[in-house]
Amino acid sequence: MRPEVLHTRVLDTLTTAIVLVNASLRVSYLNPAAETLLGLSRGRVLGEHLARIFHEDDDTEAGLRRVLASGIGFTKRQATLHPGIETTITVDYAVTPITIETEGLLIEIRPLDRLIRISREEAILSSQQMTQLMIRGLAHEIKNPLGGLRGAAQLLARELDSEQLIDYTNVIIEEADRLRNLVDRLLSAPRQLVRAALNVHEVLERVRQLVEAEAGGRLHVQRDYDPSIPELIGDREQLIQALLNVARNAAQALAGSVQPELRLRTRTQRQFTIGNQRHRLVCQIDICDNGPGVPPEIVDNIFFPMISGRADGSGLGLAIAQSIVNQHRGLIECTSQPGHTVFSILLPLENGSE
Repeated sequence: MRPEVLHTRVLDTLTTAIVLVNASLRVSYLNPAAETLLGLSRGRVLGEHLARIFHEDDDTEAGLRRVLASGIGFTKRQATLHPGIETTITVDYAVTPITIETEGLLIEIRPLDRLIRISREEAILSSQQMTQLMIRGLAHEIKNPLGGLRGAAQLLARELDSEQLIDYTNVIIEEADRLRNLVDRLLSAPRQLVRAALNVHEVLERVRQLVEAEAGGRLHVQRDYDPSIPELIGDREQLIQALLNVARNAAQALAGSVQPELRLRTRTQRQFTIGNQRHRLVCQIDICDNGPGVPPEIVDNIFFPMISGRADGSGLGLAIAQSIVNQHRGLIECTSQPGHTVFSILLPLENGSE
């Protein structure tokens, strides 16, 4: 076997994406891993300028030409590439000059999107557990002075003759009760799941009916369902509560919008990792709205208790939803920009137990 044929076969077997370009920065080779990563066919890009398939926001071509001129390669971390018009991937890539037969460059590309997502998911799960412990400790400390505050207001009301002043003490008592109820919700242990086979679209239809009823006819929820999704094992009432919390949050974000749009979408993901566990099949439920978006300063903490983008929000709805989905070995993610916010609920479809 000729050496060049052997080299090509070796490169074809690598899981690392490899791209070879000549001194004119035209593609001379693309291995199967690179075809998969970039979403391109080798036959269609051979001989094309590298800029067609490999470009960043900055001047990538200038950096590659410096390598050709100096013979010194480089490695770039967490680069954002745009292999297609609507495609963006985050990668590490290394550029190495080669002088075998002709001058050129060898570019090794390692995708990071999946690793970054897994790391973010693990951070969300870990942070949520720590936050729940902290909130429980804080809630215990809050309950004691609340009881004293309420009792003092009741005693004071008995000594007052003015109806106006008694109204003030009633406000203190009512607000103390509201805070106590809030604390009780924070302290309540998650209810044990009642698992059974269920159709996720029946759950979503119940959520849709509730959201449309609450909107009083001012909002029509669009549906984009994948009918091939199999049944999942879960607690129907708990999942309705979790999805309703997310959908209600989206509907409230649309208040005042001229053309409010709320969409429920279902899809499946194969060989999908949630946290550090890989699942053969995952149901993805997307709740999308065209509202103003989640404020950037809270988007990373939106699932923590007491965090809300609304002045009148308790900050518990999304935290409770995340907790319920976590009990189902799943996760909720959020991507948001003005005019397009998506909450993705990811639920494993294989039958498993805690």
